[in-house]
Amino acid sequence: MDKIQMTTPLVEMDGDEMTRIIWKYIKDELIIPFVDLKTEYYDLGLENRNATNDQVTVDSANATMKYGVAVKCATITPNAARVEEYNLKEMWKSPNGTIRAMLDGTVFRAPIQVKGIEPCVKNWKKPITIARHAYGDVYKASEMKIPGPGKVELVYTAADGHEERVLVHDYKEAGVAQGMHNLDGSISSFARSCFTYALDTKQDLWFATKDTISKKYDHTFKDIFQEIYDNEYKEKFEAAEIEYFYTLIDDAVARVMKSEGGFIWACKNYDGDVMSDMLSSAFGSLAMMTSVLVSPKGYYEYEAAHGTVQRHYYKYLKGEETSTNPVATIFAWTGALRKRGELDNNAELSKFADRLEKATIDTIENGEMTGDLKLITELTNAKKLNTEDFIKAIRRTLEANE
Repeated sequence: MDKIQMTTPLVEMDGDEMTRIIWKYIKDELIIPFVDLKTEYYDLGLENRNATNDQVTVDSANATMKYGVAVKCATITPNAARVEEYNLKEMWKSPNGTIRAMLDGTVFRAPIQVKGIEPCVKNWKKPITIARHAYGDVYKASEMKIPGPGKVELVYTAADGHEERVLVHDYKEAGVAQGMHNLDGSISSFARSCFTYALDTKQDLWFATKDTISKKYDHTFKDIFQEIYDNEYKEKFEAAEIEYFYTLIDDAVARVMKSEGGFIWACKNYDGDVMSDMLSSAFGSLAMMTSVLVSPKGYYEYEAAHGTVQRHYYKYLKGEETSTNPVATIFAWTGALRKRGELDNNAELSKFADRLEKATIDTIENGEMTGDLKLITELTNAKKLNTEDFIKAIRRTLEANE
Protein backbone atom coordinates (compact mmCIF):
# COMPACT_ATOMS: atom_id res chain seq x y z
CA MET A 1 0.00 0.00 0.00
CA ASP A 2 1.32 3.45 -0.96
CA LYS A 3 2.00 5.76 1.92
CA ILE A 4 -0.20 8.83 2.38
CA GLN A 5 1.68 11.90 1.16
CA MET A 6 2.11 15.15 3.08
CA THR A 7 2.61 18.54 1.46
CA THR A 8 3.46 20.69 4.52
CA PRO A 9 5.54 19.53 7.47
CA LEU A 10 4.34 19.25 11.05
CA VAL A 11 6.49 20.84 13.73
CA GLU A 12 7.63 17.89 15.86
CA MET A 13 8.72 18.59 19.43
CA ASP A 14 10.37 15.60 21.07
CA GLY A 15 10.39 15.31 24.85
CA ASP A 16 11.61 13.52 27.95
CA GLU A 17 11.75 10.22 29.82
CA MET A 18 9.11 7.53 29.24
CA THR A 19 7.04 9.64 26.88
CA ARG A 20 10.13 10.09 24.68
CA ILE A 21 10.43 6.28 24.45
CA ILE A 22 6.72 5.98 23.64
CA TRP A 23 7.05 8.77 21.06
CA LYS A 24 9.44 6.63 19.01
CA TYR A 25 7.26 3.50 19.37
CA ILE A 26 4.25 5.42 18.04
CA LYS A 27 6.12 6.87 15.08
CA ASP A 28 7.75 3.55 14.15
CA GLU A 29 4.63 1.38 14.47
CA LEU A 30 1.63 3.62 13.83
CA ILE A 31 2.69 6.59 11.68
CA ILE A 32 5.71 5.97 9.44
CA PRO A 33 4.45 2.65 7.97
CA PHE A 34 1.34 4.46 6.69
CA VAL A 35 2.32 8.11 6.16
CA ASP A 36 5.23 9.67 4.28
CA LEU A 37 5.83 11.70 7.42
CA LYS A 38 7.26 15.18 6.99
CA THR A 39 8.25 17.05 10.14
CA GLU A 40 10.49 19.89 11.19
CA TYR A 41 12.10 18.29 14.23
CA TYR A 42 13.02 20.01 17.50
CA ASP A 43 14.51 18.13 20.43
CA LEU A 44 12.93 19.59 23.56
CA GLY A 45 14.51 16.95 25.77
CA LEU A 46 15.95 18.59 28.89
CA GLU A 47 19.57 17.89 27.89
CA ASN A 48 19.14 19.73 24.58
CA ARG A 49 17.23 22.60 26.15
CA ASN A 50 20.16 22.97 28.53
CA ALA A 51 22.75 22.74 25.73
CA THR A 52 20.96 25.42 23.68
CA ASN A 53 20.12 27.67 26.67
CA ASP A 54 16.48 26.85 25.88
CA GLN A 55 16.72 28.50 22.45
CA VAL A 56 15.35 25.28 20.95
CA THR A 57 12.01 25.91 22.70
CA VAL A 58 11.80 29.40 21.23
CA ASP A 59 12.74 28.04 17.80
CA SER A 60 10.02 25.38 17.99
CA ALA A 61 7.39 28.00 18.83
CA ASN A 62 8.52 30.19 15.93
CA ALA A 63 8.32 27.16 13.63
CA THR A 64 4.75 26.52 14.83
CA MET A 65 3.84 30.06 13.82
CA LYS A 66 5.44 29.39 10.41
CA TYR A 67 3.78 26.04 9.67
CA GLY A 68 0.59 26.35 11.73
CA VAL A 69 0.50 22.88 13.32
CA ALA A 70 2.75 21.22 15.90
CA VAL A 71 2.78 17.99 17.89
CA LYS A 72 4.59 17.93 21.23
CA CYS A 73 5.86 15.18 23.50
CA ALA A 74 5.66 15.66 27.28
CA THR A 75 8.64 17.55 28.73
CA ILE A 76 10.23 18.07 32.13
CA THR A 77 9.79 21.38 33.92
CA PRO A 78 12.84 21.24 36.18
CA ASN A 79 12.81 21.76 39.93
CA ALA A 80 15.87 21.87 42.21
CA ALA A 81 16.22 18.08 42.16
CA ARG A 82 16.15 18.02 38.36
CA VAL A 83 18.80 20.76 38.17
CA GLU A 84 21.11 18.49 40.14
CA GLU A 85 20.10 15.28 38.34
CA TYR A 86 20.69 16.72 34.87
CA ASN A 87 23.52 19.11 35.85
CA LEU A 88 21.59 22.05 34.41
CA LYS A 89 22.99 25.53 33.89
CA GLU A 90 19.83 26.95 35.45
CA MET A 91 16.26 26.02 36.35
CA TRP A 92 14.80 26.37 32.86
CA LYS A 93 11.19 27.53 32.49
CA SER A 94 8.33 25.26 31.46
CA PRO A 95 8.47 24.68 27.68
CA ASN A 96 4.67 24.64 27.67
CA GLY A 97 4.60 28.06 29.32
CA THR A 98 7.12 29.51 26.85
CA ILE A 99 5.26 28.14 23.83
CA ARG A 100 1.87 29.18 25.22
CA ALA A 101 3.10 32.74 25.78
CA MET A 102 4.66 33.03 22.32
CA LEU A 103 1.56 31.64 20.57
CA ASP A 104 -0.78 33.64 22.87
CA GLY A 105 -2.82 30.44 23.06
CA THR A 106 -5.54 28.76 25.11
CA VAL A 107 -5.36 25.13 26.24
CA PHE A 108 -8.33 22.88 25.44
CA ARG A 109 -8.52 19.51 27.20
CA ALA A 110 -11.10 16.80 26.60
CA PRO A 111 -11.49 13.16 27.69
CA ILE A 112 -11.15 10.23 25.30
CA GLN A 113 -14.14 8.00 25.95
CA VAL A 114 -14.22 4.22 25.44
CA LYS A 115 -16.81 1.60 26.30
CA GLY A 116 -16.08 -0.21 29.52
CA ILE A 117 -14.50 2.83 31.18
CA GLU A 118 -17.51 4.79 32.31
CA PRO A 119 -17.56 8.31 33.79
CA CYS A 120 -18.35 8.68 37.48
CA VAL A 121 -21.20 10.99 36.47
CA LYS A 122 -23.50 8.50 34.78
CA ASN A 123 -25.36 11.01 32.58
CA TRP A 124 -22.15 12.21 30.87
CA LYS A 125 -22.54 10.65 27.43
CA LYS A 126 -20.22 12.96 25.47
CA PRO A 127 -16.83 14.52 26.29
CA ILE A 128 -16.68 17.86 28.09
CA THR A 129 -13.85 20.11 26.92
CA ILE A 130 -12.21 22.52 29.36
CA ALA A 131 -10.81 25.75 27.89
CA ARG A 132 -8.39 27.22 30.42
CA HIS A 133 -7.18 30.80 30.26
CA ALA A 134 -3.48 30.44 30.94
CA TYR A 135 -2.42 33.92 32.02
CA GLY A 136 -2.51 35.92 35.24
CA ASP A 137 -4.84 35.63 38.22
CA VAL A 138 -3.45 33.77 41.24
CA TYR A 139 -0.54 32.33 39.20
CA LYS A 140 1.01 35.78 38.81
CA ALA A 141 -0.27 37.22 42.09
CA SER A 142 1.75 39.31 44.54
CA GLU A 143 1.31 38.35 48.18
CA MET A 144 2.34 39.56 51.59
CA LYS A 145 1.84 38.62 55.20
CA ILE A 146 0.43 41.48 57.25
CA PRO A 147 2.20 41.53 60.63
CA GLY A 148 -0.34 43.63 62.51
CA PRO A 149 -2.77 46.58 62.43
CA GLY A 150 -2.53 48.86 59.41
CA LYS A 151 -3.98 49.54 55.95
CA VAL A 152 -3.38 47.71 52.67
CA GLU A 153 -4.18 49.64 49.50
CA LEU A 154 -4.06 49.04 45.76
CA VAL A 155 -2.30 51.96 44.09
CA TYR A 156 -2.37 52.71 40.34
CA THR A 157 0.21 55.24 39.19
CA ALA A 158 -0.49 56.46 35.66
CA ALA A 159 2.28 57.29 33.19
CA ASP A 160 1.73 61.00 33.93
CA GLY A 161 2.13 60.43 37.66
CA HIS A 162 -1.57 60.59 38.55
CA GLU A 163 -2.51 58.12 41.30
CA GLU A 164 -5.68 56.21 42.14
CA ARG A 165 -6.07 54.26 45.38
CA VAL A 166 -8.45 51.58 46.59
CA LEU A 167 -8.53 50.37 50.19
CA VAL A 168 -8.11 46.58 50.33
CA HIS A 169 -8.59 46.30 54.09
CA ASP A 170 -8.05 48.19 57.31
CA TYR A 171 -6.40 45.51 59.40
CA LYS A 172 -7.00 45.39 63.16
CA GLU A 173 -4.82 42.30 63.52
CA ALA A 174 -2.29 40.22 61.55
CA GLY A 175 -3.40 38.61 58.27
CA VAL A 176 -2.53 38.17 54.64
CA ALA A 177 -3.10 40.10 51.38
CA GLN A 178 -2.91 39.25 47.69
CA GLY A 179 -2.96 41.31 44.51
CA MET A 180 -3.94 39.76 41.15
CA HIS A 181 -3.94 41.13 37.65
CA ASN A 182 -4.92 40.37 34.07
CA LEU A 183 -4.73 42.12 30.71
CA ASP A 184 -7.49 43.06 28.26
CA GLY A 185 -5.32 41.78 25.40
CA SER A 186 -4.85 38.37 27.01
CA ILE A 187 -8.56 38.07 27.82
CA SER A 188 -9.42 39.02 24.23
CA SER A 189 -7.05 36.37 22.86
CA PHE A 190 -8.59 33.82 25.24
CA ALA A 191 -12.08 34.71 24.00
CA ARG A 192 -11.15 34.51 20.31
CA SER A 193 -9.40 31.15 20.82
CA CYS A 194 -12.53 29.78 22.51
CA PHE A 195 -14.89 31.05 19.82
CA THR A 196 -12.60 29.76 17.05
CA TYR A 197 -12.28 26.31 18.62
CA ALA A 198 -16.03 26.07 19.20
CA LEU A 199 -16.59 26.76 15.50
CA ASP A 200 -13.86 24.27 14.52
CA THR A 201 -15.43 21.50 16.60
CA LYS A 202 -19.10 22.55 16.17
CA GLN A 203 -19.70 22.58 19.92
CA ASP A 204 -21.61 24.95 22.19
CA LEU A 205 -19.43 27.24 24.29
CA TRP A 206 -20.08 28.08 27.94
CA PHE A 207 -18.20 30.77 29.85
CA ALA A 208 -18.48 31.26 33.59
CA THR A 209 -17.01 33.61 36.19
CA LYS A 210 -18.34 35.22 39.40
CA ASP A 211 -19.14 38.71 38.13
CA THR A 212 -21.86 39.24 40.76
CA ILE A 213 -19.12 39.33 43.42
CA SER A 214 -16.14 40.51 41.34
CA LYS A 215 -17.85 43.47 39.68
CA LYS A 216 -14.72 44.81 37.97
CA TYR A 217 -12.23 41.92 37.60
CA ASP A 218 -14.55 39.08 36.59
CA HIS A 219 -17.03 41.45 34.97
CA THR A 220 -14.27 42.57 32.59
CA PHE A 221 -13.89 38.97 31.40
CA LYS A 222 -17.65 38.75 30.85
CA ASP A 223 -17.84 42.06 28.98
CA ILE A 224 -14.88 41.32 26.69
CA PHE A 225 -16.28 37.88 25.77
CA GLN A 226 -19.71 39.36 25.02
CA GLU A 227 -18.34 42.27 22.95
CA ILE A 228 -16.15 39.98 20.82
CA TYR A 229 -18.97 37.48 20.38
CA ASP A 230 -21.49 40.14 19.31
CA ASN A 231 -19.09 41.91 16.93
CA GLU A 232 -17.15 39.01 15.42
CA TYR A 233 -18.72 35.61 16.02
CA LYS A 234 -22.49 35.81 16.57
CA GLU A 235 -23.46 35.33 12.92
CA LYS A 236 -20.92 32.50 12.52
CA PHE A 237 -22.31 30.70 15.57
CA GLU A 238 -25.87 31.07 14.33
CA ALA A 239 -24.87 29.74 10.89
CA ALA A 240 -23.14 26.75 12.55
CA GLU A 241 -26.22 26.24 14.79
CA ILE A 242 -24.16 26.33 17.97
CA GLU A 243 -24.66 28.48 21.07
CA TYR A 244 -22.57 30.75 23.27
CA PHE A 245 -23.79 31.73 26.70
CA TYR A 246 -22.44 33.16 29.92
CA THR A 247 -23.41 32.02 33.40
CA LEU A 248 -22.09 32.20 36.94
CA ILE A 249 -19.42 29.62 37.85
CA ASP A 250 -21.60 28.00 40.53
CA ASP A 251 -24.50 27.71 38.09
CA ALA A 252 -22.11 26.24 35.49
CA VAL A 253 -20.98 23.55 37.96
CA ALA A 254 -24.61 22.59 38.64
CA ARG A 255 -25.41 22.49 34.91
CA VAL A 256 -22.31 20.43 34.11
CA MET A 257 -23.23 17.76 36.64
CA LYS A 258 -26.71 17.38 35.10
CA SER A 259 -25.68 17.65 31.46
CA GLU A 260 -24.92 14.95 28.89
CA GLY A 261 -21.67 16.69 27.89
CA GLY A 262 -20.66 17.58 24.36
CA PHE A 263 -19.71 21.23 24.92
CA ILE A 264 -16.73 23.51 25.69
CA TRP A 265 -16.52 25.04 29.16
CA ALA A 266 -14.31 28.15 29.20
CA CYS A 267 -12.78 28.95 32.58
CA LYS A 268 -10.47 31.51 34.11
CA ASN A 269 -6.99 30.28 35.01
CA TYR A 270 -7.54 28.73 38.45
CA ASP A 271 -11.05 27.48 37.66
CA GLY A 272 -9.70 25.74 34.56
CA ASP A 273 -6.84 24.19 36.52
CA VAL A 274 -9.23 22.67 39.06
CA MET A 275 -12.01 21.67 36.68
CA SER A 276 -9.72 19.98 34.14
CA ASP A 277 -8.34 17.70 36.88
CA MET A 278 -11.85 17.01 38.13
CA LEU A 279 -13.04 16.07 34.64
CA SER A 280 -10.02 13.88 33.88
CA SER A 281 -10.56 11.94 37.11
CA ALA A 282 -14.32 11.70 36.66
CA PHE A 283 -14.00 10.49 33.07
CA GLY A 284 -11.37 7.89 33.97
CA SER A 285 -7.72 8.85 33.60
CA LEU A 286 -5.40 11.77 32.81
CA ALA A 287 -3.73 9.41 30.32
CA MET A 288 -7.03 9.48 28.39
CA MET A 289 -7.17 13.26 27.90
CA THR A 290 -6.43 15.19 24.73
CA SER A 291 -4.80 18.61 24.95
CA VAL A 292 -4.46 21.24 22.22
CA LEU A 293 -3.10 24.77 22.42
CA VAL A 294 -5.07 27.04 20.08
CA SER A 295 -3.83 30.50 19.11
CA PRO A 296 -6.29 33.22 18.10
CA LYS A 297 -4.17 33.57 14.95
CA GLY A 298 -4.93 29.96 13.97
CA TYR A 299 -1.87 28.06 15.22
CA TYR A 300 -2.39 24.62 16.80
CA GLU A 301 -0.09 22.63 19.08
CA TYR A 302 -1.23 19.14 20.13
CA GLU A 303 0.17 17.25 23.12
CA ALA A 304 -0.72 14.73 25.81
CA ALA A 305 -2.29 16.17 28.96
CA HIS A 306 0.04 14.23 31.28
CA GLY A 307 3.71 14.41 32.23
CA THR A 308 6.81 12.40 31.34
CA VAL A 309 5.92 9.33 33.49
CA GLN A 310 9.19 9.47 35.43
CA ARG A 311 8.50 6.39 37.58
CA HIS A 312 8.01 4.14 34.55
CA TYR A 313 11.11 5.59 32.88
CA TYR A 314 13.32 4.55 35.78
CA LYS A 315 11.82 1.04 35.56
CA TYR A 316 12.51 1.05 31.80
CA LEU A 317 16.15 2.00 32.41
CA LYS A 318 16.49 -1.00 34.74
CA GLY A 319 15.17 -3.28 32.00
CA GLU A 320 11.86 -3.83 33.77
CA GLU A 321 8.61 -4.14 31.83
CA THR A 322 6.30 -1.11 31.82
CA SER A 323 2.66 -0.75 30.92
CA THR A 324 2.53 3.00 30.30
CA ASN A 325 -0.62 4.27 28.61
CA PRO A 326 0.26 5.89 25.22
CA VAL A 327 -3.29 6.84 24.19
CA ALA A 328 -3.05 10.59 24.89
CA THR A 329 0.21 10.77 22.94
CA ILE A 330 -1.31 8.82 20.03
CA PHE A 331 -4.21 11.29 19.99
CA ALA A 332 -1.75 14.20 20.01
CA TRP A 333 -0.34 12.80 16.75
CA THR A 334 -3.78 12.15 15.26
CA GLY A 335 -4.98 15.63 16.20
CA ALA A 336 -1.98 17.23 14.51
CA LEU A 337 -2.23 15.02 11.41
CA ARG A 338 -5.96 15.71 11.09
CA LYS A 339 -5.48 19.47 11.40
CA ARG A 340 -2.57 19.37 8.90
CA GLY A 341 -4.86 17.50 6.53
CA GLU A 342 -7.65 20.04 6.98
CA LEU A 343 -5.37 23.02 6.38
CA ASP A 344 -3.77 21.39 3.31
CA ASN A 345 -7.04 19.99 1.89
CA ASN A 346 -5.45 16.56 2.26
CA ALA A 347 -8.49 14.39 2.96
CA GLU A 348 -6.49 11.14 3.05
CA LEU A 349 -4.31 12.40 5.88
CA SER A 350 -7.32 13.47 7.93
CA LYS A 351 -9.04 10.13 7.26
CA PHE A 352 -5.94 8.29 8.44
CA ALA A 353 -6.04 10.21 11.72
CA ASP A 354 -9.67 9.15 12.15
CA ARG A 355 -8.80 5.50 11.41
CA LEU A 356 -5.92 5.47 13.88
CA GLU A 357 -8.10 6.90 16.64
CA LYS A 358 -10.78 4.30 15.90
CA ALA A 359 -8.20 1.50 15.94
CA THR A 360 -6.91 2.69 19.32
CA ILE A 361 -10.40 2.76 20.83
CA ASP A 362 -11.37 -0.55 19.19
CA THR A 363 -8.27 -2.23 20.64
CA ILE A 364 -9.21 -1.16 24.16
CA GLU A 365 -12.87 -2.08 23.71
CA ASN A 366 -11.74 -5.52 22.46
CA GLY A 367 -10.06 -6.05 25.83
CA GLU A 368 -6.40 -5.22 25.05
CA MET A 369 -5.13 -2.34 27.20
CA THR A 370 -2.47 -1.01 29.54
CA GLY A 371 -2.46 -1.67 33.26
CA ASP A 372 -3.99 1.65 34.35
CA LEU A 373 -7.08 0.97 32.23
CA LYS A 374 -7.39 -2.65 33.32
CA LEU A 375 -7.73 -1.42 36.91
CA ILE A 376 -10.81 0.68 36.10
CA THR A 377 -12.48 -1.10 33.18
CA GLU A 378 -15.84 -2.83 33.46
CA LEU A 379 -14.93 -5.21 30.64
CA THR A 380 -14.66 -8.83 31.77
CA ASN A 381 -12.21 -9.89 29.05
CA ALA A 382 -9.56 -7.24 29.79
CA LYS A 383 -5.96 -8.24 29.19
CA LYS A 384 -3.02 -6.17 30.45
CA LEU A 385 -0.32 -5.50 27.83
CA ASN A 386 3.01 -3.75 28.15
CA THR A 387 3.40 -0.48 26.27
CA GLU A 388 5.09 -1.85 23.17
CA ASP A 389 2.71 -4.80 22.82
CA PHE A 390 -0.29 -2.49 23.22
CA ILE A 391 0.97 -0.26 20.40
CA LYS A 392 1.55 -3.33 18.24
CA ALA A 393 -2.01 -4.48 19.02
CA ILE A 394 -3.29 -1.12 17.80
CA ARG A 395 -1.35 -1.58 14.58
CA ARG A 396 -2.92 -4.99 14.05
CA THR A 397 -6.36 -3.48 14.58
CA LEU A 398 -5.56 -0.61 12.22
CA GLU A 399 -4.45 -2.99 9.46
CA ALA A 400 -7.43 -5.28 10.04
CA ASN A 401 -9.82 -2.31 9.71
CA GLU A 402 -8.47 -1.35 6.28
